Amino acid sequence: MPYRWTDTTTTERQLELWPHRSLPRRGFAAFILATFTLITIPLYPLLGTFVLWGLLPFLLMAVGALWWALERSYRDGEILEVLRLSPQDISLTRTKRNTAPQEWQANSYWVRPELHQTGGPVPNYVTLKGNGRTVEIGAFLSEDERRALYGELASALAQARADGPPAG
Repeated sequence: MPYRWTDTTTTERQLELWPHRSLPRRGFAAFILATFTLITIPLYPLLGTFVLWGLLPFLLMAVGALWWALERSYRDGEILEVLRLSPQDISLTRTKRNTAPQEWQANSYWVRPELHQTGGPVPNYVTLKGNGRTVEIGAFLSEDERRALYGELASALAQARADGPPAG
C-alpha cells in the first residue's frame, strides 16, 4: 500500500501517504526508448531520401510530447501527506510540489474519521473532522486502500484516546 505507519515514540504514531506509481522511473526510461525504437522502424526504408527529413521532426516531436506528458504526470503526483497522532493532538500536513504545505491540527480526543461511501469526489472518501474543520486524507489512494485506511485510522484514534485523557 502507498502508505506507512511508524511509531515515533511509545505513544506517538506517524502515517505517511503518497500516490501509487504504476510506472517506475526505470520503466519510464524503457518505455521512451521502446517508443523511439518502434517509431523509427518505418524510417529505415527512407534513409537517404528527403522524405526522411520531412517525417523525422514530427516523429521526434511525438516522442518528446510523450516524454513531457509522462514527466508532467510524475511532477503532479509528488504529494506527501503526513499524519502525526498522539494522545493529546493530531496534525495533518499535505505537501505538494511548488505549493505551500497545508496544515491542520486538532485535539485527537475529539477527532472523528468519516468514510463517505457516496457524495465525495471519489467513492469511499475518507475525511477527518475536528477543530471545526473537515479535512480529506488519502484522496489519491484506490477505493480499497481508502476503505482499509479508514479502518486503520479509526483503530489508531481509539488507541490514542485510550492512551491518555483529553487535554485542554
